[in-house]
Amino acid sequence: MNTTDGNVSYESKTVRAIRGTESRTISKWTADGWEVVSQSPGTIRTEITFRRPVPKLRRTLFIVGGVVAAVALVTAVIVGTVTENRDAADASAQPTPSEPSASNEEALSADDEIAPAGPTEPVDAVLTPQNSPELASVLASTDYCSPDIAEFAGANSGRTISFPGSVGDIAPYEDTDTRYSILINAGDYSETSAPGPAFQFRDVNTTSDLRWADPAPDTLRVGTDLNVTAKVDRYEDNSCLFLLDPVATAVR
Repeated sequence: MNTTDGNVSYESKTVRAIRGTESRTISKWTADGWEVVSQSPGTIRTEITFRRPVPKLRRTLFIVGGVVAAVALVTAVIVGTVTENRDAADASAQPTPSEPSASNEEALSADDEIAPAGPTEPVDAVLTPQNSPELASVLASTDYCSPDIAEFAGANSGRTISFPGSVGDIAPYEDTDTRYSILINAGDYSETSAPGPAFQFRDVNTTSDLRWADPAPDTLRVGTDLNVTAKVDRYEDNSCLFLLDPVATAVR
């Protein structure tokens, strides 16, 4: 939606962020030139409205770009037609092979040895940022809705991952008093940034379900730094939450 303030025209958009990840969402959009207009907190999500000035040359560049694209398309069609005709002529001029050459027979010899494949990571190995470049990449991501995170979750469903994290948010699960949904961020806790996926332990008891390594904390609070070992459950496209099942949890 476009609006006008004085002589400046603005475009605006509204983004929904999971409670506890507002600062990460704001950092992402302000880095692209947007400014925060308002925030409307909800029970699970916060609606954040942004705006930024509309570049005056956008329409001109769009028109010029469209003309250039049209010219490029016509040129590609002409070149493709000429190339196709030339390839057809070349193909008709080639003789039909009747027998395999001696070099091909040698290449297909049964005596040739096939090099053995290199060592692979055991399927049941625990994935860490040190032994899995894919996990290291998603932990460093600044977009918790990135398709790369969904792809990683799908490819590693049921596998165990381990990484340093922190408690970003704790909320009661539905209407219970002893069950919680816990948002886990990657790395040390920060009030201004929260890289990595929006990991979540859902419907857990903070005492019995997190499988604490000794000593367990008396109370789990937002900001607590953890070592997290958990099984990959699934990634939810609608909420961008990456669900985990706790295997072992320790305070750092």
